[in-house]
Amino acid sequence: MSETPRKTGKEKWKQDVLKITERFPERKEKFQTSSEILIESLYSPEEPTQVYEEKLGFPGQYPYTRGIQPTMYRSRYWTMRQYAGFGSAKETNKRFRYLLEQGQTGLSVAFDLPTQIGYDSDDPMAEGEVGKVGVAIDSLEDMETLFNRIPLDQVSTSMTINAPASILLAMYIAVGEKQGVKPEQLTGTIQNDILKEYIARGTYIYPPKPSMRLITDIFAYCQQNLPKFNTISISGYHIREAGSTAVQEVAFTIANGMAYVDAAIEAGLEVDQFAPRLAFFFNAHNQFFEEAAKFRAARRIWAKIMKDHYKASNPKSWKMRFHTQTGGSTLTAQQPDNNIVRVTMQALAAVMGGTQSLHTNSKDEALALPTEDSARIALRTQQIIAQESGVADTVDPLGGSYYVEALTDQIEKEAGQYLERIQEMGGAVQAVEEGYMQREIHQSAYDAQKRIEAKEDIVVGLNDYKLDEEINPDLLKVDEQLEFEQVEQTKQIRDNRQQEKVNECLQALKQASAGSENVMPYIVEAVKAYATVGEIANVFRKEFGEYTGM
Repeated sequence: MSETPRKTGKEKWKQDVLKITERFPERKEKFQTSSEILIESLYSPEEPTQVYEEKLGFPGQYPYTRGIQPTMYRSRYWTMRQYAGFGSAKETNKRFRYLLEQGQTGLSVAFDLPTQIGYDSDDPMAEGEVGKVGVAIDSLEDMETLFNRIPLDQVSTSMTINAPASILLAMYIAVGEKQGVKPEQLTGTIQNDILKEYIARGTYIYPPKPSMRLITDIFAYCQQNLPKFNTISISGYHIREAGSTAVQEVAFTIANGMAYVDAAIEAGLEVDQFAPRLAFFFNAHNQFFEEAAKFRAARRIWAKIMKDHYKASNPKSWKMRFHTQTGGSTLTAQQPDNNIVRVTMQALAAVMGGTQSLHTNSKDEALALPTEDSARIALRTQQIIAQESGVADTVDPLGGSYYVEALTDQIEKEAGQYLERIQEMGGAVQAVEEGYMQREIHQSAYDAQKRIEAKEDIVVGLNDYKLDEEINPDLLKVDEQLEFEQVEQTKQIRDNRQQEKVNECLQALKQASAGSENVMPYIVEAVKAYATVGEIANVFRKEFGEYTGM
């Protein structure tokens, strides 16, 4: 009696995992090059070894080195989510609708500085900053205007907001309800990552411990009410923008992720209840192969941590889903057209590394907020990569490259050493309070700047290949009148609302924040009564205090 030959790992993967194509058909019947060479869905050794399957596995299988979905972009392209926001809600709504008309597949909201740190536009602290680096949002009325004629049951929205994340999420929920969209239908992501604010960015309000409480309250609330919404976007982007290396970006981001998991478990949540909705946010810089390897290594590290350290049993808890933005700090004011090339390389690295969504920076962002034309070019960059390059036609096309696999292993090893150090210190919160990660990033940024000044690292147009003549591109200028109009509108909202109802809601929120209740339901009621961002943030300021740094 002859023995049945043992299936190879790839054959088993096709039988057990690739059956997902029954529910999510591939974009076309066959993929091929311009020479009509058929493109396989996946390339791997003909005889996979045990080591190969343990370290890399197959797409959609632990440890997800090769991607979190079996077919990746053969079924659906990454979400093309351009970050936008400036001036008033009305102006930003026009830009959103323009980008959607141009083929963007998800929204990403940039808020102005006063909104990010919990001040209303008519607060003296906000003077001169209203609408400058993002859209000004003071009340539910602004949020309604921001999403006017944009159906929230059809669009996924990412919001880059941290300290007041609970307030802006509550406003989004309220706008959805006004549109007739139930909370459980809402999709998107709220950044909600306060630890990286202490490390790298600075838009914090409250001390670390109460800030972590607000985050875990969001986790618990969304688990019950917004099951499709990503409750946090654990962000390495700003860590990299502050000057970290690729290894530090991975290590410090994952260390922060572990701190959020620890806090949620301590708050009484089961890991498999909230972990599937955790998301990440990474940077893409110019070193193409290192960046692609970085994404692959990060996925593998997170999968091992969630499975082995936290004992998560749901495979969805092991998967690192992430958004990528091309590197703003790599853009130069000199010869800004060069930035189109930089962004293209960075975007390609993100796609080759398996990102779930992507923002491509505009060429003029080293000088000002992007113009409509430059934002369109940035979006077209993604569309050309998707539709014309062929890189989306097979899964993990860099997999098996001796160079890429060696880089992936080395990044995993060095990031692991950082993680061990941070855990020995007591975790990310303790490391932040001691300034450890901040010092490491500052040293890396200083070393990088020295290499540029010594011309050891060439930045084209900046320290070499320079032009004598000045280039003066057309730049977007935010109308100063918009600040005056926003201030007046906020005053009118206060005059026209039911103040007694607002006072009741803020008092109830005060009592909840002083105790241990989940504050999210109280915030939702307050924003529905048209309490402002600043008024709600001030309740927390009085209860929690303000963080003034080290």
